[in-house]
Amino acid sequence: MQNHAVRVHPESDRLACSEQLAWKIAQVAADPVGVEAAVADMIINRMIDNAAVAMASVNRHSVMSARAEALAHRRTGGATVFGMGPDVRVHAEWAAWANGTAVRELDFHDTFLAAEYSHPGDNIPGILAVAQQCDRSGADLIRGIATGYEIQIDLARAICLHKHKIDHVAHLGPSVAAGIGTLLRLPPSVIYQAIGQALHVTTATRQSRKGEISSWKAYAPAHAGKMAVESVDRAMLGETAPTPIYEGEDGVIAWMLDGKDASYQVPLPDVGEPKRAIFSSFTKEHSAEYQSQALIDLAFRMGKNITNWDDVEDVLIETSHHTHYVIGTGSNDPQKFDPQASRETLDHSIMYIVAVALQDGCWHHVRSYEPERARREDTVRLWKKIHTVEKPEWTERYHESDPDRKAFGGRIIIRMKDGRVLADELAVANAHTLGATPWQRDDYIKKFLTLSEGIVPKAEAERFLSVVQKLPDLTAGELHQIELNVSPQDMQFNRVESIFNFGQLGSESEVPRQHAALMT
Repeated sequence: MQNHAVRVHPESDRLACSEQLAWKIAQVAADPVGVEAAVADMIINRMIDNAAVAMASVNRHSVMSARAEALAHRRTGGATVFGMGPDVRVHAEWAAWANGTAVRELDFHDTFLAAEYSHPGDNIPGILAVAQQCDRSGADLIRGIATGYEIQIDLARAICLHKHKIDHVAHLGPSVAAGIGTLLRLPPSVIYQAIGQALHVTTATRQSRKGEISSWKAYAPAHAGKMAVESVDRAMLGETAPTPIYEGEDGVIAWMLDGKDASYQVPLPDVGEPKRAIFSSFTKEHSAEYQSQALIDLAFRMGKNITNWDDVEDVLIETSHHTHYVIGTGSNDPQKFDPQASRETLDHSIMYIVAVALQDGCWHHVRSYEPERARREDTVRLWKKIHTVEKPEWTERYHESDPDRKAFGGRIIIRMKDGRVLADELAVANAHTLGATPWQRDDYIKKFLTLSEGIVPKAEAERFLSVVQKLPDLTAGELHQIELNVSPQDMQFNRVESIFNFGQLGSESEVPRQHAALMT
């Protein structure tokens, strides 16, 4: 890896294209280096993981709405939509939108946390959609996804967005654009313009993850993926981007991030160096924020020692700066203690999560968030006794560059009314590569079968698993087989009219042919 110094330059510097971060990212994307077998295997794991959480959310309202919008933009030879089977095709950017929303809805797929946080699996829907529409092979798709993971994770290692209240998907637009560039074997000059456009249109405030969290939390990464597809298309048509997008006087760093005196060191692979960043990301065993994964496992263990929850006087969680201020009491969000709060809000409240995990000794992506569960009186009483505090040692481990020391856990201290104190800590989740039960392929498959049960017919689930595990061998035109066909009786649709299908719009003959470069 090579660290690239990135800072703001006045216009008088006339910063050369070759010195800009967007160009250096484009060079990484255009590097023809192969993908290691272990990386390809992990990409398959994450595709299974994405499919699992998408199937579990296929009938949730935001997913139905996104699917309705996508199905109004059908295209022969386009990309597939989760649940609709391999024969229903839509324009690639709309597949990225619908599938990205389905993947993100439950906040239950992989994560990377460093200076910034991210869900690198969000790269897959956009890159896969373009691969399907452009008749690329499984090997091409693997190369594109490896790049998407690499770029988003490398940006997240170096550039903090949330400190400046910018939503973390600002790193996702450039990474998806870079991944598509790799997939299509585009020259650096085209990828560079696409990255600039994608970043320019995907910077937004962090209010989407603050206070009462709305359905936009699921849409935000899908929107970034859709914008990236469109940005690549415009760049392929010869259109250019604001430049220097990162380093300019009025660019992202100067006015959205650390300002005109800022300096970042962004790590990127050298020429010919394999892209391995996917190994730095981790999936979730439990449907909740990643910083809660180890604390959920710890709460399971500690809850066995308590029989009467009203005997608890106080619960203190010692953890990292990020956990305390984003999902803990340091956020100062009263909604995080509100039994009437949305699911999206509850899965960003470590106080609620630990209360339920202590009491139930298990976690379920639906049952743990049901209104009657959140409003249970003894749970609400326990919930309001929980608070968090930042401890420097946990913050240090959160930002640790050594993977053997990096950790996202914490310490739970439970004080009982009779004076007893129960205290324990856990650095990494059980499913983590250094955890008690590190996940392998069988665990991803089990997650998929569990989350798709009752939604995907058994034979269809087995067909999907067989195809996706042959991904490196799939030839051009076969990627549409990586789709799941949900039984019509198990698939729900949003019946509310949208502008895209108002007046029966949406047939292939009525929808304008869009985005010429990716169409041909």
